[in-house]
This record gives sequence, C-alpha cells and structure tokens, in this order.
Amino acid sequence: MPMKLIGSLTSPYVRKVRIVFLEKKVDVDLQLENVWAADTKIALSNPLGKVPCLILEDGEALYDSRVIAEYADALSPVSKLIPADSRDRATVKTWEALADGITDAGILARLERTWRPAEEQSSAWVDRQMGKIQNSLRQMSEILGENAWCHGNQMTLADIATGCALGWLILRFPDLKWQAQYSNLDRLYQKLLQRPSFIETEPPAA
Repeated sequence: MPMKLIGSLTSPYVRKVRIVFLEKKVDVDLQLENVWAADTKIALSNPLGKVPCLILEDGEALYDSRVIAEYADALSPVSKLIPADSRDRATVKTWEALADGITDAGILARLERTWRPAEEQSSAWVDRQMGKIQNSLRQMSEILGENAWCHGNQMTLADIATGCALGWLILRFPDLKWQAQYSNLDRLYQKLLQRPSFIETEPPAA
C-alpha cells in the first residue's frame, strides 16, 4: 500500500509537502479532506484535526508539515532540500518556520473576520496578525537581498516554504500587494512558479 497524504488543494502546508514529494520524485497518494466540514474524519488520523497528515505504508500517521517535509527529504537522494550541516540546516528550517508563521498569522486573521459575528470581531487581533505578516515579509526580503535562493546556491525547503506562503497570500489576501513592496521576493516567487512541482500544485482560485 503506497503512502497516503491527507490534505486539501488550498492549504499552503499541504502544498509544501506535495512539492517536496514531487521534487524528491517520491510517489504519494493524495486523499482530499475538508477539515472544516462537519463530517470530517481527519481526527481519526490526526487528533489535532489538521492537514497535512501522512499515512505510512504500515499505517503510522505523521504530522505536521515540517515533520512530513523532513521525512520526505530523507526518502530519496534526489534534490536534497534540507542541508546536512547543522548550521545550514537550522537556517533553512528557520526560513520554513518564518514562512509557516506568515500563514499561521494569516489564517488567524482570516478566521476572526469570517467566523466571528461582526460585533464580536477584534480589529486589534486582526491588526496584530497582519503586523506579524508584514514584519516577516520585511525580514524575508532583507535576508534574501540579491541572492538567487533563500539559502545557499540551490533551491531548498526554505524556498519551497516561502513560495507556498507567498502564493497563499496572493490567494487569500490579494489586497496586501506584497509583490510591489518586495520585488526580490516576487523575483524568487516567479522563478519558483516555473517549476513543474509548483505548477502541478497550483491551488484552485477561491
């Protein structure tokens, strides 16, 4: 039985690990699951109720996306995405944490706006989350500078995570217009969009 990845087409965390599997040329079956639906069964595999969740051949479940990405990178010597050197590895993983943090903050802001009744919404809470996104984008842009990749001289998990976060912002927060403010991030993003792994995992317009 092949590995099974439980996820959705719009989740940037799911997209990240799907891209890792594609870059590693490792086959995995995608099983779509809407964790927000009343009849979702995600808790049977992941008690946290989140995707992605990877079901291994022996039935063991792995989560969250950072764990799955690291596991997938070790499955094949093709396209090493996480460096072996401890310092380089930590830098790449910090980029991943920053990218995932952008999405974390965006989801919290979006839930506040879409799930709570208008009279119960906290604009201060939304502003706090959006501030995290702006601070993170600024830091990413400063660290990237004129470099071709987030870290080192080839694509790593840092670039994949960053590309997924930036793409999700375009999908969910088009008014942010980060491309105009951070041209170097947009240059990286446009380069990533040319890769077959990013093309294949392009989320549906929503």
